[in-house]
Amino acid sequence: MTAEIVEFPALRDAQGKLDARRKSLADILTEAGPDYDMSKVKSIAGDTAAKVAEIGKLNAEIDDCKKKVDELLVVARAAAEAKQHEEHTERGSEPGSMPGRETKGGQQRKSFADLLMDSVAVKEFRGSAGPSATLDIELKTLFETGAGGGAGWDPFDPRTGRIEYMATRPAPHVVNVIPQTTTGFSTVKYMEETTLTNAAAEATEGNAYGESALALTEKSSEVRKIATFLPVTDEVFEDEARARSYVENRLPFLLQQRLDSQCLVGNGTAPNLRGTENVSGINTQALGADPIPDAIYKAMRQIRDTGFAEPSHVFIRPSKWESVRLLRTADGMYIWGNPSEAGPERIWGVPVIQTTAPTATKAVLGDYTNFSELAVRRGVDVQVSNSHSSYFVEGKLALRADVRVALIHYRPSAFAVVTGL
Repeated sequence: MTAEIVEFPALRDAQGKLDARRKSLADILTEAGPDYDMSKVKSIAGDTAAKVAEIGKLNAEIDDCKKKVDELLVVARAAAEAKQHEEHTERGSEPGSMPGRETKGGQQRKSFADLLMDSVAVKEFRGSAGPSATLDIELKTLFETGAGGGAGWDPFDPRTGRIEYMATRPAPHVVNVIPQTTTGFSTVKYMEETTLTNAAAEATEGNAYGESALALTEKSSEVRKIATFLPVTDEVFEDEARARSYVENRLPFLLQQRLDSQCLVGNGTAPNLRGTENVSGINTQALGADPIPDAIYKAMRQIRDTGFAEPSHVFIRPSKWESVRLLRTADGMYIWGNPSEAGPERIWGVPVIQTTAPTATKAVLGDYTNFSELAVRRGVDVQVSNSHSSYFVEGKLALRADVRVALIHYRPSAFAVVTGL
C-alpha cells in the first residue's frame, strides 16, 4: 500500500472497496473453472443469464471504483506535493522543477508545418554551392499536349483531395500515457532507494534499539535520438500546396511510431531506449493454463504485492484481446459483453490499450502514471540541405527530422509482462 493511501483515508477506503469487488469477481470466475461453466457457480443464484448479468454488474462496479481511486490518487498526490513544497519553502529551498528539467509556459504550440516553414533551416536555406538567383524568363516556345501525343488540351480532372495512407500501426498509443517532462542534459539522473532495513520494534526500558539501514544509489537514463530524413524535390513546396500538410502529418508520425514501439520493446543497447519489456526487475507472469484475464489479474497482484503500485494501463495486441472479448460461458453466453455492444475496453477496472507495439506473445502493464517518465531533451528538429549525395545537381532537398528523449522506469516492480500469449 502506497504512502498516499495510508495517509489519505478516503483513498484507503476506495482502494479497499475496489480490491473487495475484484476479489469477488475473481472468486466467481474461479468457481466457474477454465470452461466458465456457470452451473458450478454457487455464490450467485439463478440461471446462466442471471449469473452473467451479475458478472457484468460487478465489472461495472469495478470500473466505477477504479475511476474513483484514480481521482483520489490525483488529489492525494497533489496534497503530498503541496505539503512537500511548503516544507521546502520553510527550509528556504528553491522551489521549482527537478534539476535537469525545464518547464515551458502556456504558450500555444505552432503546428509542425508552421514551425518548419518559419524555421531558419527553410528561411535561410540557399544551398551549399554558392550564390543562387531566380530568373523569370518568358516562355515563347510552342508546346502541345494531348492524349496520344497529338495537339490539343486534355480535360481537367481534379483529384478529390483525399490521400489514402498505407495501412500501418497508428501512433502514438504508448507515449500518450507516459508523463512527459523536459531536460536540459544528455543524461537524466535520479536517486533510488536500494536499501531499506526496517528494524523498528517494541523496546523495553534500558535495552538497545534495533538498528535500521537506508541507502541510496544513483541511477541514470541516457538521452537517445530517433531520426529520419525525407528526400523531396525543389518544386514540391513551391508547386503543390497540399504537400505541406502531407509532410506535416507523416514526418512527425514516422518518429512517433518508432518512439511508441521503443517505449515497450526497446532493448536499451545504444542507440535504443529501454522499453518496459526489457527493464530489469519487472514482474513476469506466465500464461500457462490460465485464461488471459486470470493471468493479467495475477500480474496485477504482483505489481501490488512487490511494487506497492496500482496498474494504470494494459497494452495488448488486438489479436490477443480478441480471445478475451469472445470469452463465453460453457453454455455459450458472452462474458465480456453482448456482441451487439462495444464491450468494455477495461480489464479488472484498468484501461486496455490495443496496439501492435508489444511483442506478439506478451501483454505489458504497469503504473505508468506514477512510475514512468519521458524526458524530452529536444522536440522535433528539422533541417534542410541539398548537400546529401548528388542532390544538388538533381534539384533535390533532404528534409531531416529527429527527436531526443530519455525514458525512465523509476520503480521496475511497478510493471509486469504476461508471457506465453
